[in-house]
Amino acid sequence: MNDTLRVDARRNRETIITVARELFADRGHDVQMTEIAAAAQLGIGSLYRHFPNKKALLTGIVQERFRAMSQTAQEAETIEESREAFESLLRRYLEAAAADKAFQWAMLGSDAVDWAGIQAEKDEFAAIATRVINRAVSAGAVRADLTYPDFPVMTCGVMSTMYFQPSGTSDWERHLALLLEGI
Repeated sequence: MNDTLRVDARRNRETIITVARELFADRGHDVQMTEIAAAAQLGIGSLYRHFPNKKALLTGIVQERFRAMSQTAQEAETIEESREAFESLLRRYLEAAAADKAFQWAMLGSDAVDWAGIQAEKDEFAAIATRVINRAVSAGAVRADLTYPDFPVMTCGVMSTMYFQPSGTSDWERHLALLLEGI
């Protein structure tokens, strides 16, 4: 019976995160916890058992996204050509972010995330991405001074185009293409 509860609890958590991402994408970070519970077709108590407040929920969303990004980085690391590996990592990271307004908002400096709570996931991603970047630098496929700390700067720049759409017709993929030409 405990295994069934754990499976149900895991399913509920996944449902909450999926629904919260959708609501944040549609309406921004002002979505209320009660709305998330209702959309997930769960009681508010179930939501609060998994995520005691909105900060915990946003942290959970970002944590899940970094886990997925680490998988993306591992896949990019297996690409033989170093420039292609780097571009794949950067593009797939941004494609995933394009569909996740909550992640964009968090990465653009939100204090509504417990960053210390996801340090292990961030570190795992950074380690893999660093290897991909260093290999591209060593091969002369990207600028010689490119380092991992440049990665969040690049991705946040493109994410700001996604999130804020400064010109109303902003195209994050064009922003990415311009960025890749520069490195």
